[in-house]
Amino acid sequence: MIPIKVESAWQGTVDCQKCGIRDMVLFADLNHEDFAAMHTPIDDLRFPPRSTLYVEAQKAEFVMTIRSGMVKLVRNISDGRERIVRILRQGDVVGLEAIATGQYSNEAVALTDLSVCRIPIQLIQQLSTTSPRLHKRLTTQWQSALQSADDWIADLNFGSARRRVAQLILKMRDPLQPEIAAVFSREDMGGMLDLKLETVSREISRLIHDGLIRPVDKSNRRYEILNIDRLSQVD
Repeated sequence: MIPIKVESAWQGTVDCQKCGIRDMVLFADLNHEDFAAMHTPIDDLRFPPRSTLYVEAQKAEFVMTIRSGMVKLVRNISDGRERIVRILRQGDVVGLEAIATGQYSNEAVALTDLSVCRIPIQLIQQLSTTSPRLHKRLTTQWQSALQSADDWIADLNFGSARRRVAQLILKMRDPLQPEIAAVFSREDMGGMLDLKLETVSREISRLIHDGLIRPVDKSNRRYEILNIDRLSQVD
């Protein structure tokens, strides 16, 4: 059982058929008959920032679809440091690998206020054998997750510090407002890019000075990208 933190607010069993982001999530292609066969409750949960959803190597009973907010996946490396290996956002499935392995490969931590649908793995396994639509959706999610992981490694772990910071900002663009990027703390950015906090701060300041981005909030967590082409060509 995934431990639910005291500060999490249980919202009750969700109505997947009326989900506002259903076209983005795991159950997007299910029909009325599929939903009628679901007898295991799917819970809508809320987590504040820095809440741990689960830890690395923990036995898995659930996956979670993100309704709103962001989650960082963290892995402990041999020298004792933590490395952020990926960021998940709205529509992504947290813990997807657990469907096949039975345990979580990383620690999952809320980066922002987070709303998720918690789905029992038993239910997914049951439906995947009876619903070709869900089976296809699972395959698509697997392929997307693998491609995304490869892209993160390729884009964020090589090149100069300036290039890595620029690429992270580009990856964090809002799908509905591609000129706006929502990032997170400098410390978390450093943990993802394998850079010191001071280096991340310096490179962001340089990008602002060069007219490539500008902050649009007081917390310096949201930036307007002023020149996407130039930012993508930073080296």
